[in-house]
Amino acid sequence: MDMQTHVDTDVVVGSSGTTANDVIAVARHDARVVVSPEALAAVAASRQVIEDLAAKPDPVYGVSTGFGALAVRHISPELRAQLQRNIVRSHAAGMGPRVEREVVRALMFLRLKTLASGRTGVRPVVVETMAALLNAGITPVVHEYGSLGCSGDLAPLSHCALTLMGEGEAEGPDGVLAPAAELLAAHGIEPVELREKEGLALLNGTDGMLGMLVMACADLARLITSADVTAALSLEALLGSEKVLAPELHAIRPHPGQGTSADNMLRVLAGSGMTGHHQDDAPRVQDAYSIRCAPQVAGAGRDTLAHARLVADRELAAAVDNPVVLPDGRVESNGNFHGAPVAYVLDFLAIAAADLASIAERRTDRLLDKNRSHGLPPFLADDPGVDSGLMIAQYTQAALVSEMKRLAAPASVDSIPSSAMQEDHVSMGWSAARKLRTSLDALARVIAVELVAATRAVELRGGLTPSPATAAVLRAVREAGVEGPGADRFLAPDLAAAEAFVRSGGLVEAVEAVVGSLG
Repeated sequence: MDMQTHVDTDVVVGSSGTTANDVIAVARHDARVVVSPEALAAVAASRQVIEDLAAKPDPVYGVSTGFGALAVRHISPELRAQLQRNIVRSHAAGMGPRVEREVVRALMFLRLKTLASGRTGVRPVVVETMAALLNAGITPVVHEYGSLGCSGDLAPLSHCALTLMGEGEAEGPDGVLAPAAELLAAHGIEPVELREKEGLALLNGTDGMLGMLVMACADLARLITSADVTAALSLEALLGSEKVLAPELHAIRPHPGQGTSADNMLRVLAGSGMTGHHQDDAPRVQDAYSIRCAPQVAGAGRDTLAHARLVADRELAAAVDNPVVLPDGRVESNGNFHGAPVAYVLDFLAIAAADLASIAERRTDRLLDKNRSHGLPPFLADDPGVDSGLMIAQYTQAALVSEMKRLAAPASVDSIPSSAMQEDHVSMGWSAARKLRTSLDALARVIAVELVAATRAVELRGGLTPSPATAAVLRAVREAGVEGPGADRFLAPDLAAAEAFVRSGGLVEAVEAVVGSLG
C-alpha cells in the first residue's frame, strides 16, 4: 500500500457525499478534514426531527426502541442515553489482529461523510468530534473479525464509536497505543455523551468495506498498468511480435480496457529492435497466449475495475443508515445498509487480480524455460547448474498465484444469519474486502518477479537494441537496487527492491517519462 505522507490541502465534507480522492487523502496522507457550515446546518435540522420524535409516546426504531431482534421493546426516556452507550459497548466485540491504520481512517472518514449528510439525526457535536479525532491522528483499535457486511460493519464501527466516547484503546499520532480517554484529553477533545439515535447512527454503515474498495481501486489501477509494462517487456525479451497490438485489431472487439492495455504495450515497444526476430531463424506463426492475449486479460480487468469504480462512486454519494431522516421529515427504516453492491465488486476485483497474476506467471515461466525462450539460458542463470538463476523466484511467484486463486473464491455468496434470524441474510462484504487487500499485495509481488525476469532476459539479448521505454526501465530498476545479469544469484533483497519499485509506481513513471501518460 502507499506510504503515508502528509498533504496540506484540506478535505471539506459537505452534505452531498465525497470523492475517492478525498478518501485516499484522509486515509493514506492524513489530510485535514473540515465540515462545511452547510453540512452542520443540515445535521442540526435533522437532529431537531429526532428530538421531536423522542418527545412523543409513539415508539420509533433506534430512537425509543431496542435494536435488531430486540426492537419490540419500548425504551423509556430515562434509559435512552444508556441504551446508546450500551449498543456501542456491546457491539465492540471484534477479535483478531488489528486492521491497518489507513483502513480505520477510511472507515471513520466515510462514517463522518454519512453523519454530515443530515440524514442520520445526530447532533453537530458528534460530527465535529469525529472530524477532530481524524485531525488529531487518533486511530481506534479495530480488529480483523466482527463484521458480516450487513446492518453495517458493526464491530469495526463500534470500536471507532468507543473511542469517540473516550473508552477503549486507540493509537496516537506517534503510533503508540494508549487509553482513548488519555489521547482525547491530550488533544483537547471532549468525549461525546451519546443521546437518542446517535449510537445506532455511528454503527450502521458499510464504511469499512467501502473504504477498502476505494483504496483497492486505486492500487489495482496502478498494478494493471504495471502489468501492461511487464507484459510488453516479456514480449520483447521473447522476440515476439507487436503486430497483435495494432489498434485496428482491438477496434473490432471494442472492449475499452482491452484497447487501453494494447495501446500501453504498443507504446512501450515503440522503436524496439527486438520484436519480430522470431521469424528469422525459428519461425513461429503465433506467440503463446500469455503473450498474444495479454491485452485481453488485462483489459477485462480494467473493465471490471471501471464497474467497481462506478459502484464506489454511487456509495460515496450515499447516506447509509437505519432509520434515516428523509428530506420531508419522515424517519423511515430501510435496508440500505446491506453490503451486497460493494461485496460483489470486491469479489469481482479479486477474480480479475488472480487472472492477471496467473498470466504474468505464465510469461515468467516461458522466459525461464530454455525450450520455449528462444535462445535464453536456462532459468536466466549466469552459469546454469552452478547458478539456479530465477528458478525459485518463479516458485515464489507460482505460490503467490495459487494463493490468489484461493482468495478469488467469492465471499459474497455466503450468508450466516444473525440476531435471532432478524438479520437473516448478510453480505460478507468486509471479508471480501479483507481478502482483496491480501490478493493485491500478492499481485504486486507477482508483477515484481516478472519485471526481474523480463529485464534480465532483455539484457541477455546483447546483440539487440530494446525500445527507448524498455531502456528507461532497465536504468530505473538498477537505480532501485535490483541486481543485473552479472550477479551470482537473485535473492529476496532483489525481489523486495523490485516489489517496492512496482508498488511505488516507479515502473509506470519510468515508462511515462519516455512515452507520456499511460492509460
